This record gives sequence, C-alpha cells and structure tokens, in this order.
Amino acid sequence: MRMFQLCVCGEPLKCNEAPTPEPAGTEVLLKVLAAGVCHSDLHLADGWFDLGGGKRLSLAERGMKLPVTLGHENIGKVVAIGPDAKGVRIGARMLAHPWIGCGTCGACRRGEENLCRAMKSLGVFSNGGYADYMIVPHPRYLFEIGDLPPERAAPLACSGVTTFGALKKVPTLATEPTVIVGAGGLGLMCLDLRQKMGGHSAIVVDVDPAKREAAKEAGAAHVVDGGEPNAAQQIVDLTQGGAWAVIDLVGSSQSARVGYDSLIKGGKYIIVGLYGGDLTVSLPPIPMRALTIQGSYVGSLPEMAELMELMRRTGPPQVPVATRPLDDVNVVMEQLRAGRVIGRVVLTP
Repeated sequence: MRMFQLCVCGEPLKCNEAPTPEPAGTEVLLKVLAAGVCHSDLHLADGWFDLGGGKRLSLAERGMKLPVTLGHENIGKVVAIGPDAKGVRIGARMLAHPWIGCGTCGACRRGEENLCRAMKSLGVFSNGGYADYMIVPHPRYLFEIGDLPPERAAPLACSGVTTFGALKKVPTLATEPTVIVGAGGLGLMCLDLRQKMGGHSAIVVDVDPAKREAAKEAGAAHVVDGGEPNAAQQIVDLTQGGAWAVIDLVGSSQSARVGYDSLIKGGKYIIVGLYGGDLTVSLPPIPMRALTIQGSYVGSLPEMAELMELMRRTGPPQVPVATRPLDDVNVVMEQLRAGRVIGRVVLTP
C-alpha cells in the first residue's frame, strides 16, 4: 500500500510504501475511498500551534510521533475484519470517527473521547487516510454512510462533527442570529448544519471577499468583513445590541477580538479554530456582563452518531467539494495554506 506520511515537520508529505496491514483483535481494515484535507493538517505538518507572544505548542510534546500518515476525514470500504470485530460487514462503506481516546479514563467512559488526555486520533497520533488502506481500532468508531457520496460524507468526520458540536453549545440557536467567524470549509459546513438543526439566521465574518460571497450564496443573512476596524460594531448593529453567540472557526488574535467585542450582555464566545494567537481581556466585565468564553474541540462519539442520523434525515451538507487524486495531496495543502480553497477538497485514492 501507498501512504503519504509526515516524516519531517515543515517538509512536504512523503509517499512511502508498506505491506497492507492485516487487522487483529477488534481492528477493521478499510480501503480508503475519500479523505478530506483539513486546515488542521497544516498545523500538524508544521509540528506546532501558535500560542501568541512568541510561544509555541509542540505537537511532539503532545505525543505525535513521526512518521505518521495524515488524514482524519475518512470514508472507506471494509475489506478485512479482525477476529474480535463484531457488527461490521465486508463491503460496507463507513465513515471513520477519528477522535479516539484511551477508552478507560473518565472522559472516555462518559463518551467524550475527544476530551481524553491520551488521545490516539486517526491521522494525528495514529495513521490516517492519506493512503490506500487504513486500520480502525474498533467497529464502534465506524458509521455506515448509506447513499451519501463518499466525497460529501468524508468532511463530516471533522468539519461536520466539529461544527455540530459547537452549534450544540449555542443556547439561542433557534431564537437569535448566530455569528460564524470564518467562511472556509468549517464555516460553510457550520452554516449548512445550522439550517438543518433549525437554527435562526446567521451572520458570517471573513476577511476574504470570495469567501464572504460563498457564505451569502450558502444562505448567510449578512456578511461582515472581519478586517474592517468597525467589524465588531457592525455585528452589534446587525444584532440590535450584540451577539448572543459567536462561533469562531478561525481562532486568531484578530478573529477573537472581533468575536469577543461583538457580544451582548449574557453572550457566549465559542472558539473552535486553531489558527493561533492570543486574546487579552479585562476581567471585571466578564462577570458584570455574564459573558462566557468556551472552547469547543472537535466532537464526541455520541455527537457523531447524532450527526449521521441528521444526515440520514436531511441529506448531505451542501458545501462546495472538489475531488483530487491522492498524489496531489501536497499541492492541495499548499493551496489551502494560501487561502485558495472554497469549501473542501477531498482526496480520492
């Protein structure tokens, strides 16, 4: 089998070959049909996250060992099953939930493996889907996609469940406008899922006019240029006093400033994006205005099950998707880094 692996941080992925693995125990072997390219893969390839103030968070210190096959938005066909893997059949087309924990800690026992402190995430801490085949450790991480096209189902594994988890943290989703910062792959997915979940209108913020236009075409009630000095005030005006909820899918110093400054009394700022930076805020207004700053990290296994059920009822997300061959992975990642991707690019090995 071929696999595109991160061997040295900061360098292009390398195409390596190895024997196709044979599943043992509860493992399941998938032939990869589709693998989405996520912005997080750029951080993984770099090997660090920007903490602001000149500080970095090293992924090696968090447990990432090289070489590793990237790719955490994966759809595959079951081609082999370990002797202890139950409830899965050869030939089934499955989404692989990538956010896998240790399975034994308190968070994992609660079904919140995404909050495990010893994660084994596919495409991060174990080999992912930028390959011909991949191993999934247990059938419980697999979801049949039914009639969903593989290239449209693949982004649900990260872009989908991440924005679904963030939207579930919005108490005013059905009654007040939600501000979505960022109109890339996550932003357009968030916009679509908000509608499928019965959400009120959305205000989308982005610095790129092409992405703002894509958000308008996808149903945003208003779009705001996040690079304007009065971007936060524009949101306050559009919401007649401030936003009850802001979902920041960028996570930069600039986006955080806009999102936090646009909140109404009692509002919630939910940060999802990992672009990097820092935010300095005065402390007294947080209790005085009853503000909430909340992080939202990917999604849990139960949330993935909920999302897949939602997709069965409503159909796949209407997010622009382009497909490219697996060999183009490094080109696609550079295009993503340069901001030239609208929606999602999915690799098809």
